[in-house]
Amino acid sequence: MAESNAILNYLASESSLLPRDAMQRAKVLQWQFFEQYSHEPFIAVARYINIYLSLPKARQQEYQDLQAGGHKALAVMEKQLLATDFLVGNTLSIADISLYGYTHVAEEGGFDLNQYPGILAWCKRIESMPGYINMQDSEL
Repeated sequence: MAESNAILNYLASESSLLPRDAMQRAKVLQWQFFEQYSHEPFIAVARYINIYLSLPKARQQEYQDLQAGGHKALAVMEKQLLATDFLVGNTLSIADISLYGYTHVAEEGGFDLNQYPGILAWCKRIESMPGYINMQDSEL
């Protein structure tokens, strides 16, 4: 199977991470689509250019152009996370897992998360969940 969100949906089926209620499940999907089309293309790509390519001169303008879209996506998340503990209410779901991946390292793409206290608090809530493993600290 390919595509991260399809994999997450498959793995989360029949678990509390994927709501059974049709409207709540649709909200999870809405956030996963947001991750793919409004978040990842800006935050992940800026991070890639900066961290993995060492911000080459030929891509500096592209990197700068990605900043506005990334901040727009973070602002959408911030608004939701100031209202609820997690993206779909007050329970962790695969929507949170989908968006946590690149959000918690957004600073590596030039996005100062200190501007988003709701996102920072959300990251801490996720990181305090039982079974959480920080990939930078793990021995794989």
